[in-house]
Amino acid sequence: MSDTLHRVLMEDAFFDGFSGAQVAMVVCDPHLEDSPIIYVNQAFTRQTGYTRHAAIGRNCRFLQGEGTSKASVDRLRESIQTQTPDAVDILNYRANGEPFMNRLVVAPITDNKGNLRYYVGIQKELEPQHRNEDTETTNRQLSEIQDRVEADMSMIIGMVRKQSNQTSQSSEHAALTRRIETLQLLYEEMKLSDQQSNEDTIRMASYVSRLACAIAHVYGRSGIRMNLQLEPLDAPIEIASRVGLVVSELLTNAFEHAFDRIDTGLVEVRMSQLSGGGLRVIVSDDGVGIPKSMTWPSQVNMGGRIVSGLIEGLEGTLDLGRGAAGSFVTIDVPAGASVVK
Repeated sequence: MSDTLHRVLMEDAFFDGFSGAQVAMVVCDPHLEDSPIIYVNQAFTRQTGYTRHAAIGRNCRFLQGEGTSKASVDRLRESIQTQTPDAVDILNYRANGEPFMNRLVVAPITDNKGNLRYYVGIQKELEPQHRNEDTETTNRQLSEIQDRVEADMSMIIGMVRKQSNQTSQSSEHAALTRRIETLQLLYEEMKLSDQQSNEDTIRMASYVSRLACAIAHVYGRSGIRMNLQLEPLDAPIEIASRVGLVVSELLTNAFEHAFDRIDTGLVEVRMSQLSGGGLRVIVSDDGVGIPKSMTWPSQVNMGGRIVSGLIEGLEGTLDLGRGAAGSFVTIDVPAGASVVK
């Protein structure tokens, strides 16, 4: 595992500013020996007591123990072997040895050609007093989360691999990690945890604000300020997920590269509704700026390919401007945009 990938996947501090979703999630890579875990969210670490360091690189069976039903394990194994989604109640054990009953949904994640790429496990602890109650509601919640995660992860995989068949497995793992966390903030806005909502739109100001603050927490440093000017507007979930991913890429790029050898600076995110409908997002900085000789977004690096693919999928436009100091990127998403997959 490369040093960069090790830092991204294993360092708990990297995720401190991100999602606190109550539904635990793991991602496993079936192309590696024994299908190890390559990603867990904070809900998983809280639920099981295992840190990311302790979980990543191991097969999920380490959660099983003496009281785990063989029938449950066999059912999960069959689901994985046949590459079919399934849900099963299984007795797992926390890091301290305490048992808990887990409702686990396992689903294959495929690319746009139908090839298996990953397995995702979504799990929710069943409280003893509610174990036999409201099964239908719990199953519906997990099923909706599963569908959302499958669609979003397939989208990211497609973006990562679209422009180059040479993308390495390690690079793909690193590309997935922060982007999954970006989407988890979206899932929170959808209230896909204990308080399920059937809303079909996302409050974009809330979503983008939380996303920007999370990224600033992880990538920011003393002296670099952030300013948000976000009009209250709603967007369909499919549009919101892609806009969120674009903003994540742009902000991360700004915090990481715009203030090289500069002690102070400003990053701004502005969002407004276009007069004809749709929305405009501007991400700007007053740092060193993107060199005029550089083509951006670059199709050489993964972030550039993802941004280009997302904008294309939104049927939107992206314009790069260079100011007296720094750069600004304007994204317009037209009214009634339909997502192109």
